[in-house]
Amino acid sequence: MTQADDESSATSRFKAARDLLLAHREDYDAARAGFGWPDLPRFNWAADWFDHLAISQPQVTALILTADGSTQTRRSYAEMAISSRQVAGWLRERGVRRGDRVLLVLGNCIPLWELVLACIRIGAILIPATTLLSRADLADRVARGRVAAVVAHGDDTARFEGIAQACVRISVGDDAAAPGWLAYSESLTHPAWDGRTDTGGDDPLLLYFTSGTTARAKLVEHTHTSYPVGHLSTMYWLGLQPGDVHLNVSSPGWAKHAWSSVFAPWNAGATVLVHDTARFDPVGLLELLTRTPVSTLCAPPTVWRMLVQQELRAYPVPLREVVSAGEPLNREVIDQVEAAWGLVVRDGYGQTETTAQVGNTPQQPLRRGAMGRPLPGYEVVLVDPATEDIGTEGEICLELAPRPAGLMTGYRDDSELTAQVLREGLYHTGDVARRDDDGYLTYIGRADDVFKASGYRISPFALESVLLEHPAVAEAAVVPSPDPVRLAVPKAFVALAAGWAPDRDTALQLLRHARDSLAAYQRVRRLEFVGPQGLPKTVSGKIRRVELREQESAQRPHHNGYSEDDFPELRGG
Repeated sequence: MTQADDESSATSRFKAARDLLLAHREDYDAARAGFGWPDLPRFNWAADWFDHLAISQPQVTALILTADGSTQTRRSYAEMAISSRQVAGWLRERGVRRGDRVLLVLGNCIPLWELVLACIRIGAILIPATTLLSRADLADRVARGRVAAVVAHGDDTARFEGIAQACVRISVGDDAAAPGWLAYSESLTHPAWDGRTDTGGDDPLLLYFTSGTTARAKLVEHTHTSYPVGHLSTMYWLGLQPGDVHLNVSSPGWAKHAWSSVFAPWNAGATVLVHDTARFDPVGLLELLTRTPVSTLCAPPTVWRMLVQQELRAYPVPLREVVSAGEPLNREVIDQVEAAWGLVVRDGYGQTETTAQVGNTPQQPLRRGAMGRPLPGYEVVLVDPATEDIGTEGEICLELAPRPAGLMTGYRDDSELTAQVLREGLYHTGDVARRDDDGYLTYIGRADDVFKASGYRISPFALESVLLEHPAVAEAAVVPSPDPVRLAVPKAFVALAAGWAPDRDTALQLLRHARDSLAAYQRVRRLEFVGPQGLPKTVSGKIRRVELREQESAQRPHHNGYSEDDFPELRGG
C-alpha cells in the first residue's frame, strides 16, 4: 500500500465512524450498538481529516471570532488549511520539529487555531495553558513540560523574563516582537508547507496540566487519536451536524476548549463560534445568541447560573441544542432555562483524561438531575471503593477491554499514579455516581469530596443543588465541619445573589429551606457567607472544596458563620 493509499484509508475509516454517529444522532441504542472506534495505526488529524474537509467543503466557515460582540473575523476551512500550512513551514524553519513540546499561552485569537493545526501537521506536542497562570505556574509548565518552544501574546512576553530562555520564543500580536522573541506575523508570508509528518496514532500530541482541585496539577498525555478521534463521542453528545454553528464558552488552555472549540465541531464539519471577551458578560452573550444563527451552545454550570439571573425570555435565541459540562448542573437551573426557552440543558460528563464519557444525548428521555448514559465507545461500571465490587453505586470506572480511544495514555513522568488509575482492567475516574434501572448515571461527587456525617455518606453536590433552589443563593459549596457528637456535620459556604444581605435573617431562611427539603441526616447544619471574592476556585472555574475543608478543619472546635443551634426556631431535629 502506498502512503497516499494509507492516508486515504485513514480518512475513510475515520469518516465512516463519524458518519455512523451522525446517522444515529437521535437513536442512542443504534449508535451504541453500531459504533466502534476506527483502527488508525497511522493518523494525522490535520492532514487526514481537516484537509479532507478543506477540499470537500472549502467555502464553509470553519471559525468565527467575535472580538467585542459585534466585530467578526471569519475563516473558511480552505483558508485555515492554507494558513496552518504556512505556520507549519515557518515553525519548521525556526527549528520546531516532530516531538518538540510547544507551550501555547494564548487567549482566543485566530493564531491559536492555526498553531494547533500546524503543530499537529509537523508532529509537535502541544501544551495548552491559560493566560491566567502566575510566573511560578509558567516556570512549572516550562520545567515539567520540558518545553522546546513558547508562544505567547506580545503583552505577556515580559512574564517570561528569566523563564524559557533556551526555548524558541514566539510573540503573537506585535509586528515588532520583544528582544529574543520571534514575531508570529512573519508566518503570514511564509510559503505553505506541502509536506506530511507520518504520525502514529499512539504518538503523543497533547500534554494537559489538570486544574488541580485537590492536589498539584498532573500532566495528562493524549495522542494523535485519543483527542482528535476520541472526540467523536463528544460530537455525538453535543448533537453536532455538518453546517452547525457551535458556541462553546470556555477559555483556551483547558481541555474543554479543545473538546468543543476545536475537535468535536471540526469532526462534524461545523463552524466554531468564539465569543472573545476580557470579562464574561451574560448579557453580551445573550445578545450575541439573538443576532447570530447559533445552532448549539455549550457552557459550564457557572455560566448557566449567571445566565438564569437574567430575564431569558427577553432573548429569543435560535438554538437547537443546549448542553453543560465541567461540573454537574443543578436541576433548578435546567428548569429555569426550559421555562424560558423551551430547551432542556443536557448534562454531560468527562475529564481532562478522557473525552465525553457519559451524556444526555439528543431527543432521548431525560432523568432530571442525571448526567446521562455511557456514550458510544465507552463501557462504564461503578465500583465500590471499599469492596471493589461492581454495582449500582460507586466510583465511575471505564472498561479497558477494549480500551476506549478517548482515554489518555497516562500521567507523564508519573508511572505510579498512572498504575493507580489504570488497574485491574479499569480506568478509575475518582468520581462517584449512582446508576438507575434504565442505565442513567447520577453524579454524587468526587471521591475526595464525599464525606460521612452521623455515619451517613453525604454528597456535597446533592446538598448544594437544594440550596441553589433558593433565590438567595448564587453559588454554594458544602464541606464537613468537625462536630464532637456526629464526627462531622454538613456546612455550606454560600455566595449570595444580588439584593440579599449576609445576615441572620437570610441564614435562617437558608437553613430552614435545607431543613424542609433534605432528609434529617443530610441537613445543612452550619452556614457561612463568603465575601465579594466568592468561593475559592481553580483558574478553570471549579470550586476548590479541599481549600474550604482545610479552612474548616483548622477552625475546630469553633467555626465561623451561623449554626442551627443559633436559631431556637430550628431546634428539635
